[in-house]
Amino acid sequence: MKKIKEKHEHIHNHRVLIGFDKNGIPTIVAKSDHTDNEDENSFIKDYMNAVNEYKKTFPSKQDVIDKTPDPAVKEMLLRTEQLGIDTAFDRFDRQKPQCSFGLAGICCKICNMGPCKITQKSPKGVCGADADLIVARNLLRSAAAGAAQHGMHAREVILALKWAAEGKLDVPIMGKQKIKDTAKLFGIKTERRSINKIASELADALLDDISRTLPNDYKTIAACAPPERREVWEKLDILPISAYHEVFEAYHKSGCATDGDWKSIMRQFLRCGLAFTFSGVLGASIATDCLFGVGDRVTSKVNIGALKKGYVNIAVHGHLPLLVSEIVKVGKEEKFIELAKSKGAKGIRFYGICCSGLAAMYRYGGVIPLSNAVSAELVLATGALDLWVADVQDVFPSIMDVARCFKTVVITTSESARLPGAERFEYDHHHSNIERTRELAEKIVLRAIESFDVRKGMPVYIPPYEVEAEVGFSVEYIYKRFGSMQPLADALKSGKILGIVNMVGCSNPKTIYEKSTVDVADVLIKNNILILSNGCASFPLMKLGYCGKDAGNKAGNSLKEFLSPDLPPVWHVGECIDNARSSGIFGGLANLCGKKIYEMPFAFTSPEWGNEKGIDAALGFRLMGVNSYHCVEAQIYGSKNVIEFLKDGTKELLGSTMNVDADPVSLGNKIVEDIKLKRKALGWD
Repeated sequence: MKKIKEKHEHIHNHRVLIGFDKNGIPTIVAKSDHTDNEDENSFIKDYMNAVNEYKKTFPSKQDVIDKTPDPAVKEMLLRTEQLGIDTAFDRFDRQKPQCSFGLAGICCKICNMGPCKITQKSPKGVCGADADLIVARNLLRSAAAGAAQHGMHAREVILALKWAAEGKLDVPIMGKQKIKDTAKLFGIKTERRSINKIASELADALLDDISRTLPNDYKTIAACAPPERREVWEKLDILPISAYHEVFEAYHKSGCATDGDWKSIMRQFLRCGLAFTFSGVLGASIATDCLFGVGDRVTSKVNIGALKKGYVNIAVHGHLPLLVSEIVKVGKEEKFIELAKSKGAKGIRFYGICCSGLAAMYRYGGVIPLSNAVSAELVLATGALDLWVADVQDVFPSIMDVARCFKTVVITTSESARLPGAERFEYDHHHSNIERTRELAEKIVLRAIESFDVRKGMPVYIPPYEVEAEVGFSVEYIYKRFGSMQPLADALKSGKILGIVNMVGCSNPKTIYEKSTVDVADVLIKNNILILSNGCASFPLMKLGYCGKDAGNKAGNSLKEFLSPDLPPVWHVGECIDNARSSGIFGGLANLCGKKIYEMPFAFTSPEWGNEKGIDAALGFRLMGVNSYHCVEAQIYGSKNVIEFLKDGTKELLGSTMNVDADPVSLGNKIVEDIKLKRKALGWD
């Protein structure tokens, strides 16, 4: 680690300094003493050395076995090794050494004249693109992909809300109060109107933000963003036209021989971040809560040990809630339970992988979260699953190889995400069969019962590790528990709660699996910092007891006192789109304290982030002025300008920085110190 930090400091000494002109455009305000060529050559040499040092921090599979904090993961890694089953950790080992040019972000394969890489010998690609432009274009395309992924999730659930309101979809609307409250923010009339008409108009407003073609107000931003932030974004000219437009423009601008200015590319990066945040995250969250209800705090069993032999075991994996809600409903009906029992089963049980399970568990009950995407193969390798329902996102194609070993039937439910060898029970491309949702759900449950019958006698190995976790925290639950947010605000101001951190993000084999998340959490809660968590990062926190009723014992004294008698130090707010719940809590507390969000002792961390959505999730909070903290580096080492822009260059502009440290304990301490500085600036220290 010392070597990496020394290299990073050496690189920093060769960076240019980035400021902003009167229009808010990033611009070079100072350079090092070297000439341009000397500076560039020295920088290229140093960043390659730094990347090579960074690669040495990547763990091996054996490191994961030795050091992962979850004993169930350790046992299943050993089990899969005995059975000769490949996992993500095996494949990561075989990918080493990963390409230094790719890690630095200076490999360009956008056009067919390449691929090109930036070296001391060839500092520009065939088209003339330099390191700054190549790194910026690659980063923008990642952000656009993340916006498209969450945006399609949002589109699906918003359409479901619209069709339920208009009678095309036979699903009850559960979040009536959420619809009324949100509609008022959007300026939609609610008095003397049916809930279905209000819901339909709200859905139209959300859909308009996704697909608007003519420039106009972004309705979700106008309704939900703090005025102070809207003013900042307007000054920067980064207010999006629509999610579709910004993704189109991102790929347009970053194409071969179109936009050659890295600063212009990075401005589009910020626009994609806003589209991701207000359509992909907030729009999806609004529609989900409106259609399926906000849910409530519940107690859930967690981890692989919660799998039970002798039942028809169904796993739901992915992100889309509509069909999952119907599958769970069908599986709880007496006639299907009796049919399962007629085949020798004790009943039907549901399990969650990734966000489909997280969205379901505190709304329907009885959906048990087992793992995030990276360890899905380990869950399949128990041999306990009869049916695996995969919808979209974070579904590794490798699960098919493991499923075949145990005769587990895999079903896909979306044309967007097919797996070779899986059975298809899908909504079609035009949603012309959306009214057959109940029929699809029944067929899927029946297929699970058939699979149970066929798989009788299949060897099953379930590590004996399960705990209880408290899940389903939200703004609504805080009001229910405390009467208002005031007690939470008072505890924050007094220092009983030092700060609040939103901890999210997928897992990444570049760190010891789930250990970075747990190590950062340990540092934070011992320093009396309350954690909000959702999505994949919440799995280790649930599995290892941080979300349990008695988990306050892990916290510092003043936080422990606030949480007593039954609140955990980690409040599980839901699936990945429920970042909207965390930002809602941040906004509510800032308003009560009479402060702006960026002034508050808040932070965002995704220690192990690993996919394209991860850069957008951090960017969403950065745009609100909240610092982000990570143990995994973005692929930007090849550009001194993009490094400065992404990490420190927006401090004056947005009020936030991006901080990376491969050592999770060191990262946690950095968060604590920065939160203390925030408190000092507020006069709360």
